[in-house]
Amino acid sequence: TQTGACLNSIDTGSQVCALLWSPHEKEILSSHGFSKNELCLWRYPSMTRAKELTGHTARVLHLSMCPGRGSTVVSAGADETLRFWDIFGEG
Repeated sequence: TQTGACLNSIDTGSQVCALLWSPHEKEILSSHGFSKNELCLWRYPSMTRAKELTGHTARVLHLSMCPGRGSTVVSAGADETLRFWDIFGEG
């Protein structure tokens, strides 16, 4: 039975704007605002930070995965840029 209890909580150190689960591995990609405006790849369920991806100069607002290539993610930032990343392994 699901209780609705919080299973884990991680302080990311900055505003979380978007989340995306990996279709191949137990990983979660998060996008952030101030102060680093970065993407972070987390191992699940340990929630250890595996990778930090930088390049945006303002808050990273959205994430989307390429349907044909499950390893490619596009991020959309308040800096008015789209950035394409090869992040997730393909199993």
